[in-house]
Amino acid sequence: MTAVLHVCTTCRAGRRLHDALLAAGAPEGVTIRAAECLSACDHGCNVALTRPGAWSYVYGRLSMDDIPEILRGAGLYAATADGIVPWRERPVIFRKQSLARIPPMEP
Repeated sequence: MTAVLHVCTTCRAGRRLHDALLAAGAPEGVTIRAAECLSACDHGCNVALTRPGAWSYVYGRLSMDDIPEILRGAGLYAATADGIVPWRERPVIFRKQSLARIPPMEP
């Protein structure tokens, strides 16, 4: 099942980040989508990773410099069965800039 990388586009910096991620190209198994608001404005540019039946994550304080690691982390997330990437395999920005971890929805 495809993972979705939601990119908050409420501010101009977020729109630029979204456009740059699209231009860089999504990893296999990942779709990049604009999100009108992730309600984390105090944390700069934000993204969320979701997939049905898996844990979801919200990451903040991201910038254009983080694009390679955002895409790498999204690809690792998409390759898991449950959305949990082992701690040491996660990009540093995902280890240190996590704002929320949300459990899978029950069927």
